[in-house]
Amino acid sequence: MSALNHALLEQARRYAENGDAQADKAFALVLENDAFNVEARTHLARAAMQAGNPEAALDHLSVAVRVAPAKAALWRNLGLARMALEHWPEATAAFEQCLQLVPMMHAARLHLGQCLERQDRHDEATKAYLQALSEAQRAGLWLDDATTPPWLAEPIAHAVSVANRGRNEIHDALMAPLRARFSTQELARVELAVRGLLGFEAVQSPHPKQQPTFLYFPGLPEAPVFDRGLFPWFDHLESAFAAIRDEAAAVLQARGGLSPFLDLGENDRAADYLGGMQPAWDAYFFYRHGRHYAEEHAACPRTSAVLESLPLVRIADHAPEICFSVLGAGSHILPHYGTSNIRSVVHLPLIVPEDCALKVLDSEIPGKAGTCFAFDDTYLHEAWNRSSAPRVILLMDTWNPHLTGIEKIALAEIVAKTGHLNRA
Repeated sequence: MSALNHALLEQARRYAENGDAQADKAFALVLENDAFNVEARTHLARAAMQAGNPEAALDHLSVAVRVAPAKAALWRNLGLARMALEHWPEATAAFEQCLQLVPMMHAARLHLGQCLERQDRHDEATKAYLQALSEAQRAGLWLDDATTPPWLAEPIAHAVSVANRGRNEIHDALMAPLRARFSTQELARVELAVRGLLGFEAVQSPHPKQQPTFLYFPGLPEAPVFDRGLFPWFDHLESAFAAIRDEAAAVLQARGGLSPFLDLGENDRAADYLGGMQPAWDAYFFYRHGRHYAEEHAACPRTSAVLESLPLVRIADHAPEICFSVLGAGSHILPHYGTSNIRSVVHLPLIVPEDCALKVLDSEIPGKAGTCFAFDDTYLHEAWNRSSAPRVILLMDTWNPHLTGIEKIALAEIVAKTGHLNRA
């Protein structure tokens, strides 16, 4: 930036800070010397919106987002200009881009719901409203007049109305088919879990370090680490330990078929989940999100045969989830919470160097090669490999053993229908 442009920009900023009406002319002068100045474009777009001229705001913001596409606020403002012009598909795209950059921009998600509703995309609008409201309220916002910006009061009230109607529809769609087959008593805990999931009631663990990221199922015993006696099939799995370990070692040597364990979204950072000097967490999947990986099964026939003999959880697009988990030397899986306490996470340690452990709450489990254990990953947990060699385990999900048979049937159907609520 030239000295002249810098001086012009500083003057424009002073006018704006003091509320001087000359700010608009000063920023316009900045643009005459620097047509791609994002700060000037942003100020003039805001002024145009306040003057009831969304077309001019759109012109400024269209340039600004090309210059600075990583600035979420620019995409939000572009979405607002598009809304004012009733350009609903384009506004939708702008808010979606904003939320990819900053998922917790609650007002942008609220506006996204409005745009979707105006396009008669009612199910998507309901989902956007539900998410905006629940996330804002978890952050202590939009709870009352004191925590609600006045200019958002009307759209928030509308969102609440739509969300409540949508919640009732979703609740009935989930529970009515189950009530036709099972009794109220048999579904009591399921009913409460669904009401918590949909936000009708505050259903949460009394333990401060148990925080499922998707679904909390009430009434289960507090069991961060499960008694192995609850898993009678562990003996069968352990009897195949040597064959499974040998196939895992062959996979590790070939390095073929390994992929990152973490399934990161566009705006997730591996550093938020994994630490260490050269962190690496890879996996060799036999099943992922319920999908059968035929090539991996064929390459490890003895492991595959054992897996197929186990009581696997099968939920469309969700389970089974089974892999060789390979935690690289010097890697640390940072403390985190799992999605739901309806499942238990099973480890069969295969290759365990010194100084490796899983920590669930305050309990450290070093892991003994050939011996299974299971834990509830909705409790705060972490794992590390401080050795110079990779740690390898057979990792799989199964049901929480304290669920009844009917609850498992009901939950499989519910998760298959509502899992999308966890992928916003």
